[in-house]
Amino acid sequence: MLKEYSVEVQKLFLEMMLQDASSYVRVQNIYNPENFDRSLRPAAEFIMTHCNDHKTMPDRTQIAATTGIKLQEIPELSDGHFDWFLEEFEGFTRRQELERAILKSADLLEKGEYEPVEKLIKDAVQISLTKDLGTDFWANPKETLNRYFNKGGQVSTGWPQMDRILYGGFSRGELNIFAGGSGSGKSLVMMNLALNWLQQGLSGVYITLELSEELCTLRTAAMLTDMSTKDIRRDMDSAELKVRMAGKKAGSYRIKSLPAQSNVNDIRSFIKEYEIQTGTKIDFVMIDYLDLIMPVTVKVNPNDQFIKDKYSAEELRNLAIELNVLLVTASQLNRSAVEEIEFDHSHIAGGISKINTADFVFGIFTSRAMRERGKYQMQCMKSRSSQGVGNKVDLDYNIETMRISDPSIDDSNGYGGPPKPSMLDTIKTRSYVKSDSDEDAPKITAEVNSNKLKQLLGQIK
Repeated sequence: MLKEYSVEVQKLFLEMMLQDASSYVRVQNIYNPENFDRSLRPAAEFIMTHCNDHKTMPDRTQIAATTGIKLQEIPELSDGHFDWFLEEFEGFTRRQELERAILKSADLLEKGEYEPVEKLIKDAVQISLTKDLGTDFWANPKETLNRYFNKGGQVSTGWPQMDRILYGGFSRGELNIFAGGSGSGKSLVMMNLALNWLQQGLSGVYITLELSEELCTLRTAAMLTDMSTKDIRRDMDSAELKVRMAGKKAGSYRIKSLPAQSNVNDIRSFIKEYEIQTGTKIDFVMIDYLDLIMPVTVKVNPNDQFIKDKYSAEELRNLAIELNVLLVTASQLNRSAVEEIEFDHSHIAGGISKINTADFVFGIFTSRAMRERGKYQMQCMKSRSSQGVGNKVDLDYNIETMRISDPSIDDSNGYGGPPKPSMLDTIKTRSYVKSDSDEDAPKITAEVNSNKLKQLLGQIK
């Protein structure tokens, strides 16, 4: 690949595009007249404008008459020549865009605007022609389908009932949101989910923009050791021993507190630094929570929550794809959800922007009375890859240890098995009426199949 692109080389690029219009079409996504030398820029601009307006390449005579620049015809060009053109034009464009990005970055740095610099440089470096033609639907369908199911794989949440709704669990590269009102336990749900994944051997980070690292550590220790926070304080040695023993079988875990209004770049930088220093590959990222994150790509008023959340959610999802991790965050429900028992998109604070971007959204329905009875309910509000919308998952909650668990015991099929019958169903009678064999004195008898009901009847006598 050429290191320097002289005016003659740039002129050759334009002449080859005029020679074969398809070559222009193939580089159209990275074609920018600003990249050409000033002496050739009018011709480059005319070619782009003419193609956009008239859907055809201009004639050399048109270019000469309009811009005064004469471009020559090149006879006997083969496919190999155009392969060279595509390779060199890609390198030329990347070099020119990077040079311009560096110059713009210097101006931004002088103004104290640091955040856009990374995006400018990153976009310039990533410039390339479209070479991946996607998936041939008819070729190797089994391989393609297996690639979908095995791409990072559906990772169990540790709650079989929820796995059933998710068709196996969450997947890498997706944005998953738990939405709840103030004090509903958004952080508790995320900590419990993180602990479930750690016990599966996955490694991850819990990034909190609201709670302290110490409080997150205390809550997670209570969940892990099956000890209340009061018991942990009274018997710190036992708690430490249990945590260390459990840590030998679990994945690596790091809790990091970042200031509110941090952005995706702050999160990415921390994760990269953590992976480099520890040599650990991250499997999941918990971010507590979405509403406290600011976007990088645009400057928005923090009060304009719809736009802010739209860009923040998109950037978080792109981060999940970039790092190939499981990513879970949380969001607030608005005031209208306080008295509701079933949630919909209108109850999400900030509007539907974050819902549109997310792959899965679960509403957390609970109350003080429910928590005292040891119950949490997850309502599926959005599902991009399953038919779970509208389904509800009832989970058990230990008010002392803050551990959220699935009441289902049968996990033989990997999805928690069929739901267990309620207590009411277990004591229902199943009776039917039949005639006695004695024709002279027909009798009506009831056959009782419930042992519990028999016991109750026996006590009444």
